[in-house]
Formats: sequence, structure tokens, C-alpha cells
Amino acid sequence: MFLMNRFFDGAFLTFGIDVLRFLESDQEDRVDPMIYVFPRMTKCTFYKYGVSGEVERHDAVCILPLNVVNEKIYVFLWFWFLFLGILSFLTVLYRIVIIFSPRTRVYLLRLRFRLVRREAVETIVRRSKVGDWFLLYMLGENLDTVIYRDVMHELANRLASRHHHGSPGGKGELQEA
Repeated sequence: MFLMNRFFDGAFLTFGIDVLRFLESDQEDRVDPMIYVFPRMTKCTFYKYGVSGEVERHDAVCILPLNVVNEKIYVFLWFWFLFLGILSFLTVLYRIVIIFSPRTRVYLLRLRFRLVRREAVETIVRRSKVGDWFLLYMLGENLDTVIYRDVMHELANRLASRHHHGSPGGKGELQEA
């Protein structure tokens, strides 16, 4: 969007808002922002050979029908970029919440994989890092639910027993499990 704005000399960032404002304004006060960016008529100069063989210059008004299509495409692109920007922002916000909230990670695992016991999920999330959680989440997406349940319960048991025996590995390391 910023590259398009640079290409259109600063007229693209507010292009969609200007078009909406244009549609809602009175007929007498309207100045079409699309015509400013995509002119529909321009002055053309034609050179052609005259009767005497001399090159004659003719000035005319040329209609640019492709600009009518271009303005519609770029209005659509403006709204599409806005939609994608909002979705991207929400995705980044979602990822930040997942990174900083272990409770959300437990909730997402419980929501997606109902066969796994809550205690097992809480043990795994408490004793692992975000990257480990993401790997386990993706593993659950690609395994049979019963097999995934067994893997998660076994992992939770190993992590709990390692924690009780005070292993030197430390918190959050899933290297042996």
C-alpha cells in the first residue's frame, strides 16, 4: 500500500476514503478523486502527413477508456489492502496473546484436542516453552486423535516425573521426551 502511495504521488493512502466521501457528497460539490489519479480525458497531439507531404500537427482531446477500468481496480485494491491489513494485525495480536499467555495455550489445546486430559495439557504447557507448544499443536493437527492423546499423556507423565525427581535438565526442555 505504501509503495502504491509512492507511485501515485501520495494519493493512494486516502484513495478509498476519498471515493466514499465523493459518493456521499452533494451533486454540486463533487470533485471525483478518481479523475485526479486516473484522468479520463487528455490533450493529444497528432502528427500526420498532409496533402502537400508536409507533417501537420493536430491537437485533439483523447479519451482514455483504460483509466476508467484502472480506477475501479485500484478502488478494489485499496479496500482489499485495508482488509488484509486488518487481518494481519489481528493475526499478530493473536500470536502475541499466545506467546505471553500460558492459559490461552492450555485453552487452545483443550479446545482442539478434547481427548487429552486437562491435567496433562496443563503439565505440558507449564513445563514447556512456546515453541514446544506450537510443535505439539501442529503434531496434533497431523496425528490421529487417539495416538495424539497417548503421546500427550506419556509426555505429561515424563515431564511430571522428571520434575519430581529433580532432573538437571531444567524447566521447559523436551529433548529426551
